[in-house]
Amino acid sequence: MQTQSSTQTSAGEPRQQYISAELRQWIVAQAQAGVAPEAVLEAMKASGWQEDVAIQALEETLRGHLAETAAQAAPQDHEPQPVPVPDVALVDSPSRIRVLDRDVNVLVNMKHPRVLVLGGFMSDAECDQIVALAGPRMARSETVDNATGGSEVNVARTSRGMFFERGETGVIDRVERRIAAMLGWPVENGEGLQVLHYKAGAEYKPHYDYFDPVHPGSATILKRGGQRVGTLVMYLNTPTKGGGTTFPDVGLEVAPIKGNAVFFSYDRAHVSTKSLHGGAPVVEGEKWVATKWLREREFI
Repeated sequence: MQTQSSTQTSAGEPRQQYISAELRQWIVAQAQAGVAPEAVLEAMKASGWQEDVAIQALEETLRGHLAETAAQAAPQDHEPQPVPVPDVALVDSPSRIRVLDRDVNVLVNMKHPRVLVLGGFMSDAECDQIVALAGPRMARSETVDNATGGSEVNVARTSRGMFFERGETGVIDRVERRIAAMLGWPVENGEGLQVLHYKAGAEYKPHYDYFDPVHPGSATILKRGGQRVGTLVMYLNTPTKGGGTTFPDVGLEVAPIKGNAVFFSYDRAHVSTKSLHGGAPVVEGEKWVATKWLREREFI
C-alpha cells in the first residue's frame, strides 16, 4: 500500500511524494542493520524527501515492523481440531432415559461445557459392592507424571484409590456395559474403573483430564488408546458435607449423591472445552467415587 503526501514546489505547484513499499522495505532494512531512526531520517531528507513525509514513513513503517516482530515472537496457541466424543442421546430433552436394565434421570443437561448430571445411574447395592471390593486394595492416589508419562504422588490429590481391570467382576462388567450403552462408546475404549476414597479434608484441586500434547510424557500415554475424550464420575456414597464435583469455568458444583453420576466430555485437548474440574474438599464424613475415562480408541 502506498501513502500519498503533497508538498509545494518552488513555483507554488503541489508536488506529491509517495511512501512506497520499496521505501518501507528500505526503512525496515536500516532498522534491522541497527541504524538509528534519526540517521535514517537525515538520509531520507538528504535524498530529497520532505521532512514531514519522511517522519510519517518512519513512524508508520517502524510501528508496523515492531508489531509484526512481537506477533512472531509470541507463543502461538494452535487449538487442536475437535474429535468425536461419547455422548448421551437426548432427543427432545427427556427427563428419564432407559439404559439397559435401569431408568436413569437426566438432572442437568449443559451444552458447553458438555456436562450431564444423571440420577440413579447405579443401585445402592452396586455402589456398596464396589466399595467392598475396592476397600482392601486402596493406596495413595497418584497423578500422571507429565515428564515421563508414568505416575506420581501429587499434593493436589489427597485421596486414596485403586483400579479394576475391565470386566474384572460381575458388577464391574455390568456397570461398564451400562456406561458403553448410555454413551454410545465401546467398552474397550474405556480405561479400567478407578475407585477413589476421600476422607474429611481430602480433595482433588481443579485440573483437566485430557493429556496435554506439549508435555513430553504425553506421547507415551497416547499410544495406549489415543486421547481421553470423556469422563464419568459415579458417586458410591453421600458425604455429610462437601465433596462436590466443581467446574470452576462455569461456576457449577455437582452434589455427590449416592448412585448418581456426572458425565463430561472434551472434544480437544484445550482449555476452550471448559472442562476444568475438581473434587471439592470433604467437610464432614467421607466420599467414595468410581471414575471411568473414555479414550478415542481401544485402550490397551
